[in-house]
Amino acid sequence: MKMKTLNDLFVDQIKDLYSAENQLVKALPKMAKAASNEDLAAGFEEHLEQTRAQVTRLEKICQALGVTPKGKKCVAMEGLIEEGKELLEEDADERVLDAGLIAAAQKVEHYEIAAYGTVRTWAEQLGMDDAVELLQQTLDEEKQTDDKLTELAKSTINEEAEEGSEGSEEEESDEDEEETGETEAAGDEEEAVGSGGSHGRGRRS
Repeated sequence: MKMKTLNDLFVDQIKDLYSAENQLVKALPKMAKAASNEDLAAGFEEHLEQTRAQVTRLEKICQALGVTPKGKKCVAMEGLIEEGKELLEEDADERVLDAGLIAAAQKVEHYEIAAYGTVRTWAEQLGMDDAVELLQQTLDEEKQTDDKLTELAKSTINEEAEEGSEGSEEEESDEDEEETGETEAAGDEEEAVGSGGSHGRGRRS
């Protein structure tokens, strides 16, 4: 489609967002499953339901404009999701993975905040009051989700990620020291028993 007007550009970007949201609907369940932190997993599941509602809003806007929401692929979202897939394939401590999942999710949120903010402004310029309201609802949800992810990262997950591998190494070190101590103690006991036996034999002779 040749874009001659702001309206044409608006429709093009609405289709782009429609593709983005549908890609996210498929990606969020995998992110929720990969998260070890219960609050993070629940957050992904909650946003999945929001995303489905956001898809419906975009469909309503396209219906009002008399256009189909399909026909365009959001390559930006495709790239962001691909980065997330690469993260899931890493051999990472589960606490470190949670921090990485938040980072991946916030990249998505920041992209969507920028995109929805732009189309909402265009809708306002074009006098599309209903579209403005629908897009503002989604924009508010994206900002709220981003804030929740930031709070979750700062309150627990980043700290747990920092302690992740170090904590595991310290635990392993403590376990090794305990095993070494037990082995040495057992050795001392055997030596004591052996010495006692020699003395006994010496007395008998």
